[in-house]
Amino acid sequence: MARPITHDATLRSRLIEVASAMIDRDGPERFSVREVAGAAETSTSAVYSLFGSKADLITAVVADSFASFALAQREAEPRGLRALGEAYRAWALQHPDRYRLMFSGAVAGATHDGGHGGRDPESDPEPDPELDALLPLARTLTGVDRVDESVDLGSTLAVWAQVHGAVSLELARVAPPWIDTDAVYAAVLDAIAAVHPGR
Repeated sequence: MARPITHDATLRSRLIEVASAMIDRDGPERFSVREVAGAAETSTSAVYSLFGSKADLITAVVADSFASFALAQREAEPRGLRALGEAYRAWALQHPDRYRLMFSGAVAGATHDGGHGGRDPESDPEPDPELDALLPLARTLTGVDRVDESVDLGSTLAVWAQVHGAVSLELARVAPPWIDTDAVYAAVLDAIAAVHPGR
């Protein structure tokens, strides 16, 4: 009897990488499982074996995108609050379609409500990618190393809302074309710094 083909974590990571690049290039609506498989030099059956569906592949891309975003935030964290804001915008402008996907209602919380993006929920406990992305900002504003239910995250979410709103408006291109978006974002960061001096 022929042995079943197994697909490893290396292929899973490669498929997420390929799908992420396609979303960055074409947006989430315009790529197919067949295209992802072809670019990764594997079969569509391998994609479905690892992820179950296109929706689960997108869920995995979202989780991976939050991880990439969180890494950029951690790298900026030692330089303080303004550096976090600058890193936030830089990541979003570099990956606009993935940024929109991360915060779209269609997939928000997908890693928490049944979609597991090809993970084995028994051997690989469910991560919290959104919280991981928030931690550097929360640590900077609260001064605590560990964030849990006892920590008031009100100011953290208020700052996140300000930078997210500014970045989302910029990506949507709703401002008049003569507006200097760099200056607008700098003003947002100035306003945040005025409320949180020394951070």
